[in-house]
Amino acid sequence: MSWWHALIIALAGVWAGTINAVVGSGTLVTFPVLVALGYPPLVATTSNALGLAPGTISGAIGYRHELAGQGRRLARYAIPSFLGAVGGTVLLLSLPPNAFETIVPVLVGLAVVLVIIQPWVSTWIAKRRERSDTTTDHGGPLLLFLIFLVGIYGGYFTAAQGVMLMAFMGMLLTDSLQRLNGIKNVLAAVVNIVAGGIYAFIAPINWPVAVLLAVGSTVGGQLGAKIGRRLPPTVLRGVIVVVGIAAIVQLLLR
Repeated sequence: MSWWHALIIALAGVWAGTINAVVGSGTLVTFPVLVALGYPPLVATTSNALGLAPGTISGAIGYRHELAGQGRRLARYAIPSFLGAVGGTVLLLSLPPNAFETIVPVLVGLAVVLVIIQPWVSTWIAKRRERSDTTTDHGGPLLLFLIFLVGIYGGYFTAAQGVMLMAFMGMLLTDSLQRLNGIKNVLAAVVNIVAGGIYAFIAPINWPVAVLLAVGSTVGGQLGAKIGRRLPPTVLRGVIVVVGIAAIVQLLLR
């Protein structure tokens, strides 16, 4: 690996860590960079998942104030994220590499639409909850199932899982976007740690690439947390939509 390849990979890691902390889709920075530098897609995917895991942890730590008092909820959500991530890694290692290319842009597009309509849907859900005694503060079984599905997707490719999590939680929970963003960072960390850990033992990993991405994404996670925590809800939602649309374009052009 030449020094300028190493520099590009490290900078891509910083950029990806920053984007992941704010909204997600950092993989759409690092994966194309690795492929462009000549790494096989499978190696790029597995090395990327392992390398970005420390960045997601860093981003979650940066949102520790928004996560205060949410321990029980996080433990509840972490279980389907964990199980989904295991399923996603199994799919990646057993299915043809092009199996997801048709469905992933559709899923990301759906997530972007959900983010756009989220304020209206949340208003409707809030009014419905006022008339119901059976609602909870954790989204119910539906949110757990959706988190599980996002975990499968995240374990398979990781790109834009943050967009999907923010869309689903925004529709089914009444918390502020900043608190939801903190939860999103924790769940993304769970998925990346599980996927990266599995890949480290049973999949081809380029360790220098993974280390460079880990260092860069850790720095980026802290930068992203500082940026994201200062964004008003409207701006944060706009960032989510823009990144989601960029994700769709990149997935369709690959």
